[in-house]
Formats: sequence, C-alpha cells, structure tokens
Amino acid sequence: MTFTMRIKNEITNLDTNVIEALTELNTFIKYNATITNQEIILYVENASVARRMYKLIKQAYAIQIKLTIRQQKKFNKTTIYILELREKIPEIIKNLDNDNLDSDEEKISFLRGAFLASGSINDPKTNRYHAEFLVKKRSEANIINKILNGFSLHSKILKREKGYMIYLKVSEEISDLIKMFGAVNSLFYYEDIRIYKDHKNMVNRLNNCEQANVEKLLKTAGEQIKNIEYLMDNDLYILLDDKTKIICDYRLKYKESSYQELADIISLETNYKITKSGINHHFRKINELMRKHQNS
Repeated sequence: MTFTMRIKNEITNLDTNVIEALTELNTFIKYNATITNQEIILYVENASVARRMYKLIKQAYAIQIKLTIRQQKKFNKTTIYILELREKIPEIIKNLDNDNLDSDEEKISFLRGAFLASGSINDPKTNRYHAEFLVKKRSEANIINKILNGFSLHSKILKREKGYMIYLKVSEEISDLIKMFGAVNSLFYYEDIRIYKDHKNMVNRLNNCEQANVEKLLKTAGEQIKNIEYLMDNDLYILLDDKTKIICDYRLKYKESSYQELADIISLETNYKITKSGINHHFRKINELMRKHQNS
C-alpha cells in the first residue's frame, strides 16, 4: 500500500457533519467525474474511496447508483470502481458550482475531497518531500491554491501536459496538510520518518563539519611546523622570545593538537599560563618574522 492510499483510507473512515460531507462529495465529483446533462460517472481506483462516495451520494441525494467493478490490466492489475448517476443531475451539477466556503471546516472538507479525487503525497522515506493535486483547469487550480495559501501552506501551481499541478515541497507544510485532513495515524508515521531523517541529516552535517575542521586544523598545523623549521634552518629561531619558543617546541611535539589543546597542555606542563588566543598571537609573531626575512 502506498502512503497516498494509506492517507486516503484513513480519510474515508472520518466522521463529518452534513455540510462537511456534502462539500467533500461535491469537490470529489467536480475534480473526478465525467459530467453530462444526463449522467455523472465517477471512476475510482481506491475501494475505500469508492465506498465513501457511494455512501455520501446516498445520504445527500437518495438516488440509485449503478456500481460496476472492472479489472484493468495494463502494467499492473488494477481494479476500477465505476459509479454511474442518472438521477437529480441538474441538482447535483448546481451544487458543484458553489465555491463559497464560509468556514475553515468547509475549506478543509473541500481539500479532502480534492485530495481523494486527484491528490498524492510521497512516502517520507523517499528522497524528496512532495504533495500535489492534479486538476484539468487553471480556475480549479487557483481555487485549491488559494485555500492552501489561506492556511499558510505556500503551494505553487505548475502547468502540466494534461492540466495543472498544485504542489507543496516543504516537509513541515505537508505535515500540516496531513494533520488538516485528520489522518492522525498517517501523520504519526510521517513525523516519525521526518524526525529520523532530520536527525540523520543533522548528524551528517555535524560529521562533515567536524571533518572539515580536522582537515583545516591539520593544514594549519602543517604550515606552522614548516614555518618553525624554516626559522631553525635560517638561524632565525634565536630571534624569538622564550615564550614563543615554548609555543614552537610544543607545536613540534604535538603536531595534530588544536590551539585550545596546546594551551591546556602548556598551561599544565609549564609555568606559562596561556589561552587559545595567546597561542594564536605567538604564531602571528612567527609569521611576521618570516615575512620580514623573506622580504629583506
């Protein structure tokens, strides 16, 4: 079962009031059905969604529904549930044109219906976070996009070959969308994976940062050792003061130590109490002496 199917199955088990149920149903029909003046046909691949729409249609309109179950064999075996409506068509079509959503509950029901009809959300285990609605008309895309943005979900619209895609890419916003749907179990699953991935990414970043710091430390220490050896080879070491010589001696002894580690060792093993910034000051003096000699 895909993550999208998991969410849709959970949505279909939610209890809603009459207004929310009618909003969800009308939205589903608008974005899913083939509509003429004589009939409305719904094609549904998810059994739970088909059962919910069948139930909502019965509750809202009390009409007969012809249900056909068809096996479709292309790449994978797929079951298609076909719901055919031939009664009260003008009334149903009239209700589809009502986009005046007065409450947040109605707007959320609208989004649920649109998601059941044409939405999907990537499993958080995949490499990218992605939620989308696919619709045929730009006007339909604008409505969904406006509602999502009204809930501070920063969706965008993209023109596709056969319609328009309204999509979200931010993991936190997709989590909020699942929460709005009322799919609590799917939300817990999504958050568990997202937290794990975020923690893993943070650990990787810290490891990369630590590795970069180690490489930088080793490079700096190597240059300092070369500078000290240069001073010794050119009879310049004698020009250094006693405290700077202590720093040099300990750098040659502890080739891979950081400034802080050098400061701690020197402070512990000698009478010279020094800080990390003090270590850095002495190496600046060494560099200055080298520059003067090289430029003379």
